[in-house]
Amino acid sequence: MDVAIIGIGLHRFGRSEGMTGQQQGAAAVRSALADAGVDWKQMQFAFGGSQDAGNADALVNELGLTGLQFTNIWNGCATGGSSLHAAYTAIKSGEYDMGVVVGFDKHPRGAFNPQPKDWGLGDWYGETGMMLTTQFFAMKIQRYMHDYGISNDALVRVAEKAFYNGSLTPTAWRTTALSYEEIANSMMVSDPLRKYMFCSPAEGGAALVLCNAKVAKQFTSKPLYIKAAAVRSRHYGSFEVFSPSQAPQVNDSPTVTASRAAFELAGVGPGDVDVLQLQDTDSGTEIIHMAENGFCEHGEQEKLLREGATRIDGPLPVNTDGGCLANGEPVGASGLRQVYEVCIQLRGEGGARQVPGKPQVGYTHVYGAPGISGVNIITA
Repeated sequence: MDVAIIGIGLHRFGRSEGMTGQQQGAAAVRSALADAGVDWKQMQFAFGGSQDAGNADALVNELGLTGLQFTNIWNGCATGGSSLHAAYTAIKSGEYDMGVVVGFDKHPRGAFNPQPKDWGLGDWYGETGMMLTTQFFAMKIQRYMHDYGISNDALVRVAEKAFYNGSLTPTAWRTTALSYEEIANSMMVSDPLRKYMFCSPAEGGAALVLCNAKVAKQFTSKPLYIKAAAVRSRHYGSFEVFSPSQAPQVNDSPTVTASRAAFELAGVGPGDVDVLQLQDTDSGTEIIHMAENGFCEHGEQEKLLREGATRIDGPLPVNTDGGCLANGEPVGASGLRQVYEVCIQLRGEGGARQVPGKPQVGYTHVYGAPGISGVNIITA
């Protein structure tokens, strides 16, 4: 049984003074319902999550007390991908015909402040500075650059592309393009990653309305189809956020296993994908994820970026809305923002950021601590 996306909604990312995170989530749901031409009372279930803005199930206070099943999902930055996977399987099983996926957040300035004990780690981990994800990601990309011959030029080019794409996206937080020089000369945060190479905590909401594909065209003339949804955790030897040690031999990341599972389920390969969203917590992670998701070999990213392959008009358009770098990362909503953008592209509604050539296959990848990846493959 296929699963269709018939409605998409987004509340602008960034800062929305005077609105709670839940209100932003509710706004995204209302937008998705309107896009699908359906009513909240028709929803049979909802899956959703938030880190700092309250319980997602409390959205019923905003949307209506209808008695539907509402399940809270929390999987770090992979919350959106995990919520979509739950909804996908709920419909695919035949138990439900229609429901909502929603994510939202409202992070305070200066977030995040994870505590070692919450992740099964001793205080020593924080005392050495490893709870600072900026430091972890910097250390990871340092090793990757050493092993595969990636230079600082690649890091700058990823950020330059992100902010340019953000300048074309009305719902993005950062809508000012930055020059190569501005990025390359910005303040060093954790070597080799500079100020404009990191995403920021943010606010926003995103929502999708899903249904059994057999009835999708009763609601919309432009349904999209989820051909695969996969979520995987790490293996021993995966070097991920909050790893307390490094195994002698590095194993595949959860991104690799989630990506392979999704491609197998969808019956397509990386060469079939027309537009993609990759987790870009920082410039380095986008580079790593290009290879881990199977879109190039390790070490090829430098050449691809220099040639403009990942730009909107390139053969491998990545993060056409600016990704996390330009949109910020409200944790509960970020993974669904990726799906929203891919849907916009497959519908041909991207405006100035539209990928040319009528893209037919979209791909989204989200990554969360302490090593969870979610991949979705969507077709027109």
